[in-house]
Amino acid sequence: MKTSMINKILLSKVGTAALILRVPVGLILAAHGAQKLFGWFNGNGLAGTAQWLASLGMEPGYLMAILAGRAEFFGGLALVLGLLTRPAAMVAAFTMLVAIFSVHIGNGLFASDGGYEYALVLMVALIALAVQGGGYLSMDKALSEKLGRV
Repeated sequence: MKTSMINKILLSKVGTAALILRVPVGLILAAHGAQKLFGWFNGNGLAGTAQWLASLGMEPGYLMAILAGRAEFFGGLALVLGLLTRPAAMVAAFTMLVAIFSVHIGNGLFASDGGYEYALVLMVALIALAVQGGGYLSMDKALSEKLGRV
């Protein structure tokens, strides 16, 4: 019973298009998460991100920074590997939805004005990955095959 549900999460019958989408989206998310958590790539780190989120009214800022940073960093790494693609994509898509409505919506559509277009594109790509799964070239596929033999 448990194996069947896990297999439904892992199984994906799509081809290499999922890989083409997963890897760049995953790398972008992981880099943004690394900015938030570790201060890499000229990021603010956990303390700076927490302060910024608190200034937006997202309290407690430290917890929100950890949640957003982990969703992006670990979710991005999972997408690159194609490991638990659907759950990782769903969590990251929700994070983008929060970013759209808490940070960008008041600035209009265009990213050049601080708008939500970039977060929206990422969210849509993540929703597509949540629907289709990791694809043929993913750790999900290997795990699904292994569970199928059990």
